[in-house]
Amino acid sequence: MTTPLIQTHNLHKTYGKRGVAYEALRGVDLAIARGESVAIIGKSGSGKSTLMHLLAGLDSATTGTIQVAGHNLAGMNEAELTTLRNRRFGFIFQQFFLQPRLTVLENVALPLQIAGLAPSERRVRALQALEQVGLADKTKNRATDLSGGQKQRVAIARALVTRPEVIFADEPTGNLDTETGQAVTELLFRLHRQHHITLVIVTHDQDLARLCDRIVRIQDGKVVA
Repeated sequence: MTTPLIQTHNLHKTYGKRGVAYEALRGVDLAIARGESVAIIGKSGSGKSTLMHLLAGLDSATTGTIQVAGHNLAGMNEAELTTLRNRRFGFIFQQFFLQPRLTVLENVALPLQIAGLAPSERRVRALQALEQVGLADKTKNRATDLSGGQKQRVAIARALVTRPEVIFADEPTGNLDTETGQAVTELLFRLHRQHHITLVIVTHDQDLARLCDRIVRIQDGKVVA
C-alpha cells in the first residue's frame, strides 16, 4: 500500500483553558494520498477550517500526530515549518490576501522572495504562473485594480509559483458570483490534473465538493463520513 502524503492519528485541538475550553477537533484520523483531491465539508463551527490549518502547519495540535511526506509536524520548530510550508504547500483563501500596494507580478513572486530566490528567477517563475491562470497581461496592475475573479486567479498563481505538492484552499469560491466561481473552479481542477497536485479544499459549496475524488464530512470535531 502506498504511504499517504498526509496522515493524521487521533488528532485533537482544544482552545481556551480548563473550565472554558472548547474542543474543536476530537480524535481525527485522516489519510490523503499524493495527487488526490479532497473536500472537507461541515457546518460552521464543525472544525473543518481548524483541521485544514493543522494539516498545513499553520497551527499546532493539542494532541495527536500529523505526518507530511514522512515528517512529523509536532517535531519541527517554526523555521522548519516555515520551510515546509514554503516549499511543499500553496495556499488559497476566500479573502485573497493580496498586498494592495504591490503589482500583480510582485504579489505572485512574494513566496519566492521569502524563499530567497534571485529576482530574475522570481520574475520568470511568477510570469509562468500568471500565464497558467490567464493573467500574463496584468503583471503591472495593482491588486486593487482587479475584479474578484481576477484576484482569485492571482491567488492561485501565487499558490502555484512555488511548485507545491499540496494546495490548501479555504472557501476558494466563497467571495465570487456563480459564474466567476465556476470559472475559478475549472481552473483550479485543471491545474490540479496537469501538475498532479494534491488538493485539499474546505468548502460549503456542495457542487465544488462533488468534483473532488473524496468528501470528508466533519461534525462536532469528528470525521463522520
